[in-house]
Amino acid sequence: IDKPPKHIVIIGAGAIGIEFAYFFNTFGSEVTIVEAQPNILPNEDIDISKELQRIFKSKKINIKTGVKVKNISNKGKVITVNLEDSKISCDKVLVAVGVKANLSNLGLKNNNVKTDKGWISTNEFMQTNIDNIFAIGDVAGPPWLAHVASAQGHVAADYIGGHLPKPLDYSNIPSCTYCQPQVGSLGMTEAQAKDAGYDVKVGKFLFQASGKAMAVGDTTGFVKLVFDGKYGELLGAHIVGSEATELIAELGVAKSLETTWEEIAMTIHAHPTLSEAIMEAALDAFGSAIHQ
Repeated sequence: IDKPPKHIVIIGAGAIGIEFAYFFNTFGSEVTIVEAQPNILPNEDIDISKELQRIFKSKKINIKTGVKVKNISNKGKVITVNLEDSKISCDKVLVAVGVKANLSNLGLKNNNVKTDKGWISTNEFMQTNIDNIFAIGDVAGPPWLAHVASAQGHVAADYIGGHLPKPLDYSNIPSCTYCQPQVGSLGMTEAQAKDAGYDVKVGKFLFQASGKAMAVGDTTGFVKLVFDGKYGELLGAHIVGSEATELIAELGVAKSLETTWEEIAMTIHAHPTLSEAIMEAALDAFGSAIHQ
């Protein structure tokens, strides 16, 4: 398209749908998000989803959750999205409800390469059932992220080169949504940790109490950390706010080293920085918060 649509309906409120919703809203389009799950960004921690939904609504983005699309029809330039409970008229529709691997013309059948549910099957070193054929990235299945594909490429190349690479830890992959405010997360959500039987401790720090956030003029959002109460180990990290996709890397290192809340809390973070919010959230989890 060569100009912003007057009204665009985006079906699916995962990372892709949310990023395009922010994009078109910024360019002045009326935006309506339709999501079958109860919340936008349904794979994120519920507190993150609710906060981003609140912020998006303040930007006049229309959000309809917990509803499915029955069908889409068009008459001339008018498109009608028929939902279970209503209908929406618009001039553009973006369907953002998932990813499908493009496996055509790769010679998979001719070489008897196994697939499973539309994805190329691989072992922990990205090797297929054919010893000299490897698959990385989206064709090898979720998570469909560029940094995952790159990491898989490293593993495959090292294995092909005769080394013994460490397989990827899929429990410690950062998930990033590039809207404003940004969203960055990794590990377990609070609900997942509770379901797994952990004695959960949660720490939170609002950016509205951050001196750096005030200085840069963006105090929306917060850092939320999930810890195991028994040993203090970091289980999950969830950030919504300015530079969240940058801040999440520190917590990836922390989790890979099985870092505890105390080690994060006692690591001196420069002032004023946004990263101080991570230290403050760790302190809050075990009742030692200094700034609120």
